[in-house]
Amino acid sequence: MIAASGESAVTGEAARTADDGAAQAATGWSGRPRRTRWTGRTRWTPLVAGVVTTGVAVSGGTASLSGDEVATYSAAVARPLSGLLVLVQHVDGHFLPYYLLIHLWSFLGEAEWWLRLPSALAAGVAAGFLADLGRRLAGPRAGIVAAALFAVLPSVSFHGANARPYAFAAAAAVVSAWALHRVAESPTWGRVGGYAAAVALLGCTHLFSVLVLPAQFLAALLALPGRMAWTRVVPAMAAGCVPVVVLGLVGWGERAAISWIQPHGPEVLLKVPKHVAGSDLAGPALFALAVAGVLILLRASVPWGVLVGGWLVLPPLLLLVVDALVTPAYVDRYVFVAAPALALSAGVALASVRPAALPAALVAVPSVLAVASLGLPAQADYRRQNGHYEDFPGAVEVIRAELRPGDAVVYGQSRLRTGFRYYGRDGLPDDVLLAGPGPAFEYAEKPGLADALAGRRRVWVVWRGTKQAGLEGTKIRRVAAVRAAGYRLSTAWHSAELPGLTVALFERGRGGD
Repeated sequence: MIAASGESAVTGEAARTADDGAAQAATGWSGRPRRTRWTGRTRWTPLVAGVVTTGVAVSGGTASLSGDEVATYSAAVARPLSGLLVLVQHVDGHFLPYYLLIHLWSFLGEAEWWLRLPSALAAGVAAGFLADLGRRLAGPRAGIVAAALFAVLPSVSFHGANARPYAFAAAAAVVSAWALHRVAESPTWGRVGGYAAAVALLGCTHLFSVLVLPAQFLAALLALPGRMAWTRVVPAMAAGCVPVVVLGLVGWGERAAISWIQPHGPEVLLKVPKHVAGSDLAGPALFALAVAGVLILLRASVPWGVLVGGWLVLPPLLLLVVDALVTPAYVDRYVFVAAPALALSAGVALASVRPAALPAALVAVPSVLAVASLGLPAQADYRRQNGHYEDFPGAVEVIRAELRPGDAVVYGQSRLRTGFRYYGRDGLPDDVLLAGPGPAFEYAEKPGLADALAGRRRVWVVWRGTKQAGLEGTKIRRVAAVRAAGYRLSTAWHSAELPGLTVALFERGRGGD
């Protein structure tokens, strides 16, 4: 009996050792599993990280809705579901999942902060899962520092307070990477299904968010033994990509909607640190740390070093390839999906610094505070009323301050009505050209501007762009038409940020060009 019991104990210990070894082989991580677990009070780290990040995103901001956010309001809030379904047949069809979410969300309100709250919550989800992913890859300290860095990124504050789907894309990228690591730990069908769902969610957030998937594909090939990657992860990835393929086909048919994007050359890659971090001061410093962090991960675990490094650099590189070979598509907000990788790799680098005579926190905490300090100018800019570059309430106040009975308003771009009506509600000049809503973001307008202005002594003209864009030449044709109708410029105001909004007052028989 003693011999049998001893043999059983040894066999059980051997089995546990073999299981640990198999898990380490699958993940490529050489550290012992118990070192990567949350213990004691640290088990609340993901939740705390999520709450703090959401709080930072929603705090202190006074920025008005941008033109893109007004498009969200127009598509998902200002029209019924039937109108939304008509709109996506003309433009923004690939945003349908996000618009449906906001449509349901708006049943409880349509204030600025309420429309932006889902993005702030998504940023919090990204931070929470990033903390746990960092723990899995390099230990609890790395997870804590990565989440802290993510929370103080100016780009996170911007997109976390932006009624657009980019914070959701970042969150889905983190969740899919986290789900892939769980598959590598134990490739059960349940975990494989969870990974497929995460990939599907990723594709539903934004078309270009899937540019993180090549890094996950390479990591899976390196992390999983034998044919496991080809028989489980690749089919899961393919199944998860079905929504993005459908949305991509819709987007391709509507590609004229992004014809405003100008082609870029390789030099734009020099701006990637700023585009990802949201700050031209914090970005380069974080990228230097990130390079060190990726190298540390590669030394410890090639698959996960490849995952994080690829996640950081492939989205901007592949987006530039699309821009050069398919259609101009490089826009800075499209690479925000790489922001979690930036915070994660930089967090790994800082967590690896362990002075013998000092607690590790004395390195990590000042470093996070330094990054936060470098990002303060950008944080302050994003929180100003004009922080999203189109100051609709400021423009409304300019008009109201000088408004007289009988004044008319003409919109240089008809879609601007939505923003002015959102902030102006009542008390705007007479909209003399409005004929009715259109199927997309534009409005139907009456054909004869001179006839519509008959008997009007003063007319306000508003357009997106600088003063020069409207007052020099005929680029803004509504301005040219107002002048042709006998009106002369009296005064003009611009919101100061480019492209910004311009408000100009024209009067009959007064002022000069």
